Amino acid sequence: MTVAPSLRPSLLRRVLVGVAALAVGSAAAVTTGPAPSPASAAPGPDPAVTQHVVAISIDGLNPSAISPERTPALTRLRRNGAGTLNARTEREMTVTLPNHTGMVTSRRIEAAEGGHGVDWNDERQDPATVQEAAGGPVGSVFSVLNNNGRSAAVFTSKEKFRIFDRSWDRGVDRFTRRTDNRELMTLAIRDIARQRRPFTFIHLSAPDVAGHADGFMSRAYLRAVQAADAQVGRLLAALDRRSRLRANTTIVLTADHGGRGEGHSDPTKLDNYRVPFLVWGAGAARGADLYRLNPDFANPGTGRPTYSAPRQPVRNGMVADLALDLLGIDAVKGSELDRRQNLEVR
Repeated sequence: MTVAPSLRPSLLRRVLVGVAALAVGSAAAVTTGPAPSPASAAPGPDPAVTQHVVAISIDGLNPSAISPERTPALTRLRRNGAGTLNARTEREMTVTLPNHTGMVTSRRIEAAEGGHGVDWNDERQDPATVQEAAGGPVGSVFSVLNNNGRSAAVFTSKEKFRIFDRSWDRGVDRFTRRTDNRELMTLAIRDIARQRRPFTFIHLSAPDVAGHADGFMSRAYLRAVQAADAQVGRLLAALDRRSRLRANTTIVLTADHGGRGEGHSDPTKLDNYRVPFLVWGAGAARGADLYRLNPDFANPGTGRPTYSAPRQPVRNGMVADLALDLLGIDAVKGSELDRRQNLEVR
């Protein structure tokens, strides 16, 4: 049997499941009656490859700041997992709240094009929800998990993230805000170990805060990146102490934007729109480059592809649909980024 090069492994599994279902139905027609309808024979989501997904966003992380000496925890994720240091943000904007909303909805920003509509970056409450911003229903990783009887938590350093709790109040079972990144990670680790939720979202703000105060890629910024890496290292150490939890946990780490010099708001600058995307743990290939694993996606080099490009780059907005795929759950309804759940990490 010859398989077209563009058919991803996950899609192949689904095709084979469908073929098997039709074959069983045909056999049943000979002995027991009519074959099932095409709808009943349609394949479902892939089996879960992990029980827990921990999504981490390091606010303002320029991939140029990642090195074995400065960031040993991120280096461990990269060397022992699947990843790239050349992923992309949302194309429209390279600022915090719009990109994080993209991460949890797997949508672009612009509402007129089916995006989530959150195009501001402050703590306003008008619009009060993502749904109001979009002018219609918007699902998220939180709402999908809730619909499947699963639990999720958000640990964040910034007040503006409360829009997630307002928008999907039944899906966010715990919302915790702490400015101090170490305290925040302490609470997150405790919750992960005790509650073992299917999905936990952690936002670390230190690099962004230092970048705005002293300049992105400044000495102060690089120290803040090192401090953020230390918090990721604490999580990895906690997982190492709990072998069963570690064996069933996958970490997906990315950033909302990069930055260099005074800021990051210009979406046409490479240092602003290039971000890391690292996947480590259960189900992740060891030491693999995401673009080599995914020939249907294209390494953009230094480019800034539109959403209509036939081969997309890996984007930070793929977090929600990838997390659900890893958990064996279908994509967020209405999502765009990885809606086919064909981003392979193994």
